[in-house]
Amino acid sequence: MERSKQKTQILDHIIPEIEDWPITRFSDDRDAFIERLIDFTYDRLSKSGHSHLDLLNKTVYLERQRVKNMPWKVDPPDEKPYWNSVTKEVDATKNSEEPELEQKKILRRIIFRYSEEIVGFFIPKTFKFSRKFLTAFYKRLFNNGWGRGHKGIWGSKEEVQNKVKIDGYLKEIRSLFKKGTVVIVPTHYSNLDSIMLGYAIDSNIGIPAFAYGAGLNLLDYEVMAYFINRLGAYRVDRRKKNPIYLETLKSMASLSLIEGINHIFFPGGTRSRSGAIEDKLKLGLLNSVIDAQRYCILNNKPQKIFVIPVTLGYHFVLEASSLIDQHLRATGREKYIRKTKKDSIIKTIWNFLISLRRNDSEVYVTVGQPMDVLGNYVNEEGESYDDRGNPIDLTKYFSKEDVPNADTQRESVYTKILATKIVDSFKKENMILSSHMCAYAAFKLIESKNPELDLFDILKIPLKEVKIKKEELAEKINSILISLKGKPNVKLASIFDEDIPNIINDGVYHLGIYHKKKVLVDQNNGYISVSDLKLLYFYHNKMIHYNYLLNNGE
Repeated sequence: MERSKQKTQILDHIIPEIEDWPITRFSDDRDAFIERLIDFTYDRLSKSGHSHLDLLNKTVYLERQRVKNMPWKVDPPDEKPYWNSVTKEVDATKNSEEPELEQKKILRRIIFRYSEEIVGFFIPKTFKFSRKFLTAFYKRLFNNGWGRGHKGIWGSKEEVQNKVKIDGYLKEIRSLFKKGTVVIVPTHYSNLDSIMLGYAIDSNIGIPAFAYGAGLNLLDYEVMAYFINRLGAYRVDRRKKNPIYLETLKSMASLSLIEGINHIFFPGGTRSRSGAIEDKLKLGLLNSVIDAQRYCILNNKPQKIFVIPVTLGYHFVLEASSLIDQHLRATGREKYIRKTKKDSIIKTIWNFLISLRRNDSEVYVTVGQPMDVLGNYVNEEGESYDDRGNPIDLTKYFSKEDVPNADTQRESVYTKILATKIVDSFKKENMILSSHMCAYAAFKLIESKNPELDLFDILKIPLKEVKIKKEELAEKINSILISLKGKPNVKLASIFDEDIPNIINDGVYHLGIYHKKKVLVDQNNGYISVSDLKLLYFYHNKMIHYNYLLNNGE
């Protein structure tokens, strides 16, 4: 068991001038990159085993269905006429003297359209503004000095940086940034994750900005669209399931990695609906990392790709209510009936901003041990080592009879190995916060008092009947801490150096601090009440991967 004692490090930037950053050069080269991407994608589609006509017919059909059944405000105004026109062009090729040539032209034109949609921009001027804005925003977010004058309201930059508690392999990530392509793979709980991680990377760790994926639906909001379009995001449209789009998206990820663009991939693919640490990752994203490394080896490019897991820890998740609702509906189906109306994103953010006036919080960012694409740990020099400390040459893992080659089945196995190593790192580096401990202990007490009820019945218990004795909560937390004591891969925030009553006070205060109602409320009569069982369950889930250590039999 390990306690966090280290004060947040604030490191100088390894490349001070934004204009010299890899992502800036990539953006400057955007048009030429798109031309290379078209060639790269077309080459892969041509080797897919499907004819041009099959690819076009399937894509046209799926796109016309999408335009008809799932339109978004952000869609280009010419979507319907464009795909109607493409349909006619594809049909016309059947009577052409050179159908393959005509179909090739259409295919490349569609790839170009998708590439223009996917590949983003990075504008240094916008980044500099965002840097100033986020510093001011986080000053307010993490400072509880409201009412003590202007400086008390906004705090100092140093205070903000110390509220974003960063720990882990910082020296290594800074060194590896200069030795290859870095892919950060974080846990994902909130829409704030990208912003928070970007701020921490720039302000505290001192490395240049990364490319990252953003859902195209976020562009429906004009302010978000403005920044997303200018801060290195590549746009992802999850509605598009056709083969040409999917290959263009995958090829964009692979080619940009090959060309040295550092990425943030959320390997879970989306935010954790349950609140638990992800344990089922999207293998497609990770496969593009392995695909890029194999390409570099086959083409004698001295480009090594490093994978760095990052674990985020919040006392609150802004969207927790809607996320747990989605999780319960998916798992409970007819057993779960949603009683509360879902707030709009605008209303949620408004409530959040109002609560900034009276609350403070903190965030933990833990940088895990760097790996290569096979999950082997690497040192500061980028050299890979196996579990026994022996050096590894990646080339032989992408070779057959000492000749580098492509092998889809082999690389599928590698992808699963990498996914397992990333999940292991998430669990190892997770920081237990007082809020998570209180939520976990409180929900376990409720379960123990209602052994005949399943989860969905527990969530239906009238709140007036749910009261937890502080004395019992203290005993439960103490029991958990004893069980965790001496166990490897358990990290506790520094608050756990204090006595149990202080841990409870801190946890109850911080638990879901920005929700409209506090999840747990100290009644000051020896009891703690619960204002939302679903949210309590959500935050409790952050610790469920410790169940095997706590003998809960789950």
